[in-house]
Amino acid sequence: MKKILFTIACLSPVVLLASGDVQTDILERSVNFLIFAAILGYLLADKIKGYFTGRTSEIQAELDKVQSILKESEQKVESAKAELEEAKKIAAEIVEGASSDVSSIKEKIEKQVEQEISQMTKSFDEKVEIETKKVKVEVVTEILDQLLSNDNIELTQEELTNIVLKKVA
Repeated sequence: MKKILFTIACLSPVVLLASGDVQTDILERSVNFLIFAAILGYLLADKIKGYFTGRTSEIQAELDKVQSILKESEQKVESAKAELEEAKKIAAEIVEGASSDVSSIKEKIEKQVEQEISQMTKSFDEKVEIETKKVKVEVVTEILDQLLSNDNIELTQEELTNIVLKKVA
């Protein structure tokens, strides 16, 4: 096929230009251009075909590379989403654990405060009782001192006991 085109391209100027009475040369120039284009196409067909094939494969390789990067990015996004969900679950567990810890600590503190209050109440009651006993002893001693210091009054042991009992009661 190429040989036939080459032969036609070589012989066509001879056939077309055989007549000598042509006044315009537009037809000859057009034919020459077509012949030139056919010869150029014939000579460069393999190189042009190779260039476009190579360019097509380069574009395909770039497209494959971009698609692989896109897939990797999508996988990273998915893994990041999974990690985010896991982090949310862990955060919820931490918050739940912290709230239960707070409530248990609160209960412990309340128990300690109640124990301290009960101990302080017992201590206060004991101190009141001790002070009451001291006051009673002081009053009894004071009365006895007054009675005994008074030499004019003579009391028997029984009367003295009754007086003390009345004062203490």
